[in-house]
Amino acid sequence: MTNYRDMNRLNWNDRTAVHAKSKFYNIDAFLAGKSSLSELDQAELGDVAGRTMLHLQCHFGKDSLSWARAGAHVTGVDISEEAIALAQSLNEKLGLDARFLRSDIYDAKELLQGELFDIVYTSYGVLCWLPDLTRWAELISSSLKQGGIFYMAELHPITFIYEAVDNHLKFSYPYFDNEVRIYDSATTYTGDEDKMEHPVTYQWQHTLGEIISALVGAGLTLDFLHEFPYTVYNMFPGFMVQDDQGKWHLKENNHLPLLFSIKATKR
Repeated sequence: MTNYRDMNRLNWNDRTAVHAKSKFYNIDAFLAGKSSLSELDQAELGDVAGRTMLHLQCHFGKDSLSWARAGAHVTGVDISEEAIALAQSLNEKLGLDARFLRSDIYDAKELLQGELFDIVYTSYGVLCWLPDLTRWAELISSSLKQGGIFYMAELHPITFIYEAVDNHLKFSYPYFDNEVRIYDSATTYTGDEDKMEHPVTYQWQHTLGEIISALVGAGLTLDFLHEFPYTVYNMFPGFMVQDDQGKWHLKENNHLPLLFSIKATKR
């Protein structure tokens, strides 16, 4: 457990190399002008022009740079040095003014040196990499100006109790789970067949109540919590269908929550 950060960092370095050439991320389309932001994020966060934004766990910066294209002054933070290097390269190619910093989330406060932002943003597949949400929420609160906004859209924690087995989705993991989950997978969620050199990752389950309580406990006021019966990618291949808006729904039990979003304000 003492080296979980390094194990996850090496895995994300490997993932970056796979993702950079994957159809899932489609960097060529992005460089040609296509935004990577979901309609949900854009609608719920609204106009960001002229505002400062801290993007936590930004991967290689597509969403960060999409927000920069929308007029935000963005600082992206990620644990992977390969992801940060790619983000900086894309920023230069696009002629944008985003800034990217390599840091583990729990060390980011020291790196930012008290800088305050109008918006803290993070989304999609981020919380499972964090063992301590109290420290995560404290970083968010301490990075916001008074009246600043925190926004995230994230996979619903109920999705992490399922596993695709044979021809059905099986309840394989507990919803309430304080133990680390160790996974060994040589491929990534993009569906590419490239094998990663560092396949082992450490991940954690967090309930919706734990997420909300951490944010409120750090001094944020909850503006809304929304839940949705769809997600942004095919997280259960063979068990999902995509609608004409690009949203993925379960073929059966399609009233289960698969995604949630939160907006909170530092008052």
